Amino acid sequence: MNYVTMGGVTIGICILVATLVRWWPGLKPLKKYPLRHLKALSPFLASCAYGCLTILGVGGIIGWLAKAARWITNWLGDAALVWGVGGNAQDHASAAAYIPLTYQGGGIVLILTAVIIVAMKKSNYGNDMKMGVWCGICLGTSAGVAGFAAVPLATAANWIGGLAYGNV
Repeated sequence: MNYVTMGGVTIGICILVATLVRWWPGLKPLKKYPLRHLKALSPFLASCAYGCLTILGVGGIIGWLAKAARWITNWLGDAALVWGVGGNAQDHASAAAYIPLTYQGGGIVLILTAVIIVAMKKSNYGNDMKMGVWCGICLGTSAGVAGFAAVPLATAANWIGGLAYGNV
């Protein structure tokens, strides 16, 4: 299964909304100290971007783990939609096309994998980062706004990889 289903997208949106609700400091504190509050959300957003990158054509163990997580999430989300609220299972909710990662972009994803793993272990935001990766995997190839975000993410990873490695 190379696509995300409606159930998978629903779980990804649930993770995103739950994180935003838990993070929301209120309008008055957000206006008073916006950077402080946005800083608390940045680990989730950065790991969500990483999750999007892992699902964009990365192979090997990283790609297999991302695709396995998406497959399980699709199944759980579809089961929740069918048996939880009485809906119908949809075939897929994938975007029509996305920019795959080049070899250099894949190298950047490997470097980011090491950074994310260490950051999850060392940071106080480890759980937020795990949820961000999961959210990015769920929404990275969706046809919605998060799916459209995957195109600039992949382009940026490919460009940075091209700068770092040269045109190997």
